[in-house]
Amino acid sequence: MIGLLADLVVLIIALEHFGFLVLEMFLWDKPIGLHVFKHSPEQAAASKLVASNLGLYNGFLAAGLFWSLGPSVFANDIRVFFLCCIAVAGGYGAYSTGHKMIAYLQSAPAGFALLLVLLS
Repeated sequence: MIGLLADLVVLIIALEHFGFLVLEMFLWDKPIGLHVFKHSPEQAAASKLVASNLGLYNGFLAAGLFWSLGPSVFANDIRVFFLCCIAVAGGYGAYSTGHKMIAYLQSAPAGFALLLVLLS
């Protein structure tokens, strides 16, 4: 039962990071991106290249979690690695930007998923 819950939470986090990829790479300077990130069009234009890079990294994190859901004797090891990366990235992002919401959206779910993976 915990294993199935861990799979579900990992899938949700992978989808979340795929969503970050879309927001940061393709919607950064569009109305929804401006609203989500609370940027002006000028700020978005000036930071679009950096945001695309962030989106790409989120895509790699999502890909790693999707990969961990496949059949492999190393699936849990892969999950642990990528969940730790996400938890650390979220914590650093919250610290470096001063936006605690990053920790709630990124680090907390990754930590919860990590706990479930380790218990499964």
